[in-house]
Amino acid sequence: MEKRILILDDDTDICTLLSRFLTKNGYTTETAFSGSKAVEMLKVGKFDLLISDFRLGDTDGLKLLEKLHLEGLILPVIIITGYSDIKMAVNVIKAGALDYVSKPLIPDEILMMVKRALGEGVNDENVTFKARSGSAKKAFNVSSFLVGKSKVALELYRQIDLVAPTNYSVIIYGESGSGKEAVARSIHDRSDRRSKPFVAMDCGAISRELAGSELFGHEKGSFTGAINSKIGHFELANGGTLFLDEIGNLGYDIQVSMLRVIQERRLKRIGGNKEIDLDVRIVIASNENLAVAFRNGKFREDLYHRFNEFTINVPPLRERDKDIVPFAEHFLQETNVELQRNIIGFSDEVKDIFMQYSWPGNIRELKNMIKRAALLTKGEIINVEALPDEMKSPEKSLFLSTGSTANGEVANKTVNFGKSTTNLKEAALEAEYETIMNVLQKVQFNKSKAARLLNIDRKTLYNKMKHYNLLNESDGTSV
Repeated sequence: MEKRILILDDDTDICTLLSRFLTKNGYTTETAFSGSKAVEMLKVGKFDLLISDFRLGDTDGLKLLEKLHLEGLILPVIIITGYSDIKMAVNVIKAGALDYVSKPLIPDEILMMVKRALGEGVNDENVTFKARSGSAKKAFNVSSFLVGKSKVALELYRQIDLVAPTNYSVIIYGESGSGKEAVARSIHDRSDRRSKPFVAMDCGAISRELAGSELFGHEKGSFTGAINSKIGHFELANGGTLFLDEIGNLGYDIQVSMLRVIQERRLKRIGGNKEIDLDVRIVIASNENLAVAFRNGKFREDLYHRFNEFTINVPPLRERDKDIVPFAEHFLQETNVELQRNIIGFSDEVKDIFMQYSWPGNIRELKNMIKRAALLTKGEIINVEALPDEMKSPEKSLFLSTGSTANGEVANKTVNFGKSTTNLKEAALEAEYETIMNVLQKVQFNKSKAARLLNIDRKTLYNKMKHYNLLNESDGTSV
């Protein structure tokens, strides 16, 4: 059966071009020129995908996503915009969009996104759609959870299977890039809430001033800049699971409000009077030990005990030696699809390097490294030449291990900045490097916290880390 795609844009030319292109590639398409018309069509018709422009005559992408959620119209959405703005991209993804692409549109890119959204031509379980019995709605699930065979991995899966069917709150500990969100999604997918929303929020990427609005929502005019009403993450996740990553970054006042919401199972939007009943399972993640944090006065003890019904420690990749090569082969298959290549594997020397490397960026670093190596490889085998320098010559790397242990303790790091110098400029740079490294280690490489302690903004810290080669490919977007 051909998949049906609804194209929404107030530019008739865009609708016509997309419709012709997708029809040529075997899809059935219909078009709408306003958000209200699209909602009407989705209510009465069965569509597998919505492709929508962000800026429409009667609404925009964020409002449209909120409307779809309120109407119970759950389907994958790809947002198209002529405004290449990263913040906007983050907002639409958080609001429930599957993907985001900027104009001018590239046909192959659009087709790849559509295939991924519809689960076609993807050699893994990352994109799935399952019709729920007794309901015409579709449940959209994205899962990046990888199944390993190492002893620690098997224990991790056992714990997930044990806690998933319950309604327990779960704390997930693990280093940056180790797969904490994937574990949270896996818990949700194995629970009775799997047909309801899974909503993720990165608490470290949101300013303290906006955290309340992001969590609880707000009404129009409730504060300066609140030009529209907004649904918060708690409300978006109603009936499902709310995943709060790096929760230790939330301010104390927000923690108090969150405790009240969790206890009373209802909330009021900021500036609102209406009480909204909630049924939300909460899964949180942190790369620091929250028990230590509350003892140090950095986290509310009562909130910690509310969350601490079950704890899962996600092992770092370096402790999963039996999983490294299978994971690499999995990511290579994904990359072959993305790049339309046919690379069949890795040389024995590359596999040996994989096993000896410490993987400071964990699974995320491995995935990004595979994508880079595949792009540089001309033949059918990935050889050592395609690997980054820090893997080929680990003694040149500035640190061999980053992040924290499962218990929240900072892992040991080996630093080799260079020989001492009498050059004043070099001495100043070395002093700056050591200061940044010391602070990063203190906060377990949490950039938001490090920037506050260093009294600089996150962008400045990011640039300095990039200058000193403290960012590996996988760490470029981490908190």
